[in-house]
Amino acid sequence: MKPLIHELLANPLSGEQIEARSMATIDREAPPHPFTPEQWPVVRRMVHTTADFSLLEHVRFSPDAIEAARGALRGGAPIYADSNMIRAGLSMARLQRVCPDYRPESILCHVADGDVAAEARQTSLPRSLFAVRKAADKLQGGIAVFGNAPVALLELNRLIQETGLRPALVIGMPVGFVHVVESKQELMGMGVPYITLEGRRGGSPLAVSVIHALCGLAVTE
Repeated sequence: MKPLIHELLANPLSGEQIEARSMATIDREAPPHPFTPEQWPVVRRMVHTTADFSLLEHVRFSPDAIEAARGALRGGAPIYADSNMIRAGLSMARLQRVCPDYRPESILCHVADGDVAAEARQTSLPRSLFAVRKAADKLQGGIAVFGNAPVALLELNRLIQETGLRPALVIGMPVGFVHVVESKQELMGMGVPYITLEGRRGGSPLAVSVIHALCGLAVTE
């Protein structure tokens, strides 16, 4: 049997061509949906990340999410990530095409910091709670991205309610079985711009895909 890779070697497709073909397939096979032309590239990128059209039933945008994202990214707003996987996955090249001021230090993640770990040990609470609390000053007007820790999103919701903290945008996509559903439901009542995925599903790759799609929107008028 001839290895299948020979078909690609005989008829080369670049990575960009494969991605374009994937997006065209999603557009062609997607069922009817309620998303606006500006929201659809974000949802399409999420489907591209998971190959799962059932996500369409659960993605939620606040009405101001896309414009808020454009403004924040064009202004070089700091980005808080609840996991180092998100920080590693975000493309600096994509961010800098939107705003040349973006630097690696523009993406914050405190979950592995020594002082955060010490507070977690002392209180028997998750590190993610103290990590987002440590980043509160940067989150005023910043972009908060959650793909892992629902407790971190719960703490952000508390900071919004009790301290008046107002992020420019919250990407709420923690994953799991404890505190996940309610953290997202609470976010949708906070009065801040958000993009979230209702239910237990989520994850760092999805959160990264949303930021990358928003970068694409932010470089176009």
